Amino acid sequence: MPHKDEPIARPWVTTEPGRLIGRGHPAGDFLEAWSWEVLEEGDGHLRVSAHLPAQVRNPRGQLFGGFTPTYVDLVALFTVRSRADRAAKKNLGWLATTSMHVDYFLPIVGPRFTIDSRRETQRGRTHFVLTRFHQDNALAVLAATTMREVALDRPLGDA
Repeated sequence: MPHKDEPIARPWVTTEPGRLIGRGHPAGDFLEAWSWEVLEEGDGHLRVSAHLPAQVRNPRGQLFGGFTPTYVDLVALFTVRSRADRAAKKNLGWLATTSMHVDYFLPIVGPRFTIDSRRETQRGRTHFVLTRFHQDNALAVLAATTMREVALDRPLGDA
């Protein structure tokens, strides 16, 4: 673990064109997010085409419900941090997820599905993001996430 004054290594910030994230991010690598296709991206909006890797499937071959929040958390983070901020290596601090609510309507069975995420509002350091998963053009999952920006110079656990 890096010392508090050492920069955090972030190999995943180097991406191929049309991709959201590079290899090297623990959650991103588990979800194989390096292979997702960015369909649309703007300030506070992100839409990707994702696939369903074997390690996130339940015995019926569907997305295991417990892994859904991992997708939601990662996508919400990238929704808040626009591509322009990431490209400029602008670091506004750490994003801490403070609340997440997930509703499941249909199973995600793959092989591909779409994730559409929008920052609905921001108040100070707090961001509220809605994320929708679509399977075959039908709403399958709706998630609401609240994230708070935390300065990197604060000790872990401080808001």
